[in-house]
Amino acid sequence: MALSCAVLNPTHVLSDKSPCLSLKSSSTAYAHGSYRMLFQDPKYAQASILKAPAAFSSSHRGSPLKCYMRTEKGDLGGVSVGTETTEWKRAEGIVKELERQCSTPISRLREVVDAMAEELRVGLASEAKSNLLKMVISYVDTLPTGDEKGLFYALDLGGTNFRVLRVQLGGKEGRVIDKEFTEVTIPANLMVGTEKELFDYIASELAKFVTSEGKNFYLEPGRQRELGFTFSFPVHQTAIASGTLIKWSKGFSVSEMVGKDVVVALKEAMERQGLDMHVSALVNDTVGTLAGGRYRDEDVMIAVILGTGTNACYVEHADAIPKCQGLLPKSGYMVINTEWGNFWSSHLPVTEFDKALDAESINPGDHIFEKLISGMYLGEIVRRLLLKLAEDAALFGDNIPSRLREPYVLTTPNISAMHQDTSPDLKVVENTLKNVFGISHIPLRTRKLVVELCGIVAVRAARLAGAGIVGILKKLGRDVIGDTGKMRTVVAIDGGLYEHYSFFRQNMQSAVKELLGSEVSETVVLELSSDGSGIGATLLAASNSRYSKKS
Repeated sequence: MALSCAVLNPTHVLSDKSPCLSLKSSSTAYAHGSYRMLFQDPKYAQASILKAPAAFSSSHRGSPLKCYMRTEKGDLGGVSVGTETTEWKRAEGIVKELERQCSTPISRLREVVDAMAEELRVGLASEAKSNLLKMVISYVDTLPTGDEKGLFYALDLGGTNFRVLRVQLGGKEGRVIDKEFTEVTIPANLMVGTEKELFDYIASELAKFVTSEGKNFYLEPGRQRELGFTFSFPVHQTAIASGTLIKWSKGFSVSEMVGKDVVVALKEAMERQGLDMHVSALVNDTVGTLAGGRYRDEDVMIAVILGTGTNACYVEHADAIPKCQGLLPKSGYMVINTEWGNFWSSHLPVTEFDKALDAESINPGDHIFEKLISGMYLGEIVRRLLLKLAEDAALFGDNIPSRLREPYVLTTPNISAMHQDTSPDLKVVENTLKNVFGISHIPLRTRKLVVELCGIVAVRAARLAGAGIVGILKKLGRDVIGDTGKMRTVVAIDGGLYEHYSFFRQNMQSAVKELLGSEVSETVVLELSSDGSGIGATLLAASNSRYSKKS
């Protein structure tokens, strides 16, 4: 709602019937009646109670005043009754410029697709340190068939939470007979603590879970429990159950672990806890998601994680991996863990806010793609934008809330809730800003601006994620209709960002469709695979069981 009048002065605004106004500062007045007015005139700074017209001397009459109006039923958007404020125009300018910098037109997305496909090829050629994409050989060359039987566990460590899961598999007839899982939050201090502290905590929670094994789960006599370890960080894998940590991401920084075998660290911690369990497979969460997806649909060729962090893996032809030395696997293929979070291209729409976030992160210069599209960072980007608007355009008034300066206090679930607020007065936005930052009395148009900011950041992330997927399809030659005709390709996707943020999901899907065109996009299915990585890890533990090899 826009309100205006050609000339605004005290005699026009206030009369003997005007509500009594109590001035709190030089720029704010609160009404005791049905209106709230904000005066921007320092002449009234010392007044405590004004009642028109006596409070205004003749020297004040005719001097323009700007004011905002609020009814008891809600804000009129904080719109100036006189002229638009300089601050609001500045805020609109900042948002408009941000929108321009974050734009992802189809031409830019195609450049990102080409750059991604090229980096995939470069990463397959060698283990050069300069490679952006590590293209980790997973040693998974056989995916689930449905024949798997027995009791198997999985430990899924991939973010601020970890999951432990058990599954009773019954082969092609029984499939998944029963499953149970629990989720545990990792204390923040352990994410940056020591190796022993982190893995002892994980092993102790795993041991607790094992003790709760119910009657629907049974271990064949003479067998040791076996576990698939989903470890969702860059590792140099040397065997199906062995791999050394390359670097941390997603807020972890246990420095003494870099270069060490993560399976050995877990085994030693389990031994300290008295837990008798064998690690049969070390997999990335994306590899686990791919295995879980393939268990349900034989056309799954790609898996993507879009949650706290992000990554992708896919099934590559073994003869297209120059750095894969030795005998080619009998299956003719190998699952490749791309570690695409570290992707970078000059075509990525990076802003000053992204650069500042990166510079102040625990891994500056690394994982730029992840910092643009994953759940760990989207809320933080929006917080930085709100702080800029508060500092440069007084978006929340003269005083900047102290919590607005706290890094990562605004989460991606927060911006998802605000972005998807369908209430007419954007009540979710108001409550979120109040609960997170302690900001009250937020005008409706300010709430609308916050929603717009969330949209700009989320849409950019979603469309870039879509371009990444098409980059993998291009590498596989599945971005076009080939000589063999239409080939169905399923992309299994796991992660809360994709599952719970519907606007993100919709924008990613539309970007993939735009890039592929209507005919090819009909052959590509983006499929939610909730908890696919956990189920997949148990399946890979089963297919690599020491007992199945003996038999």
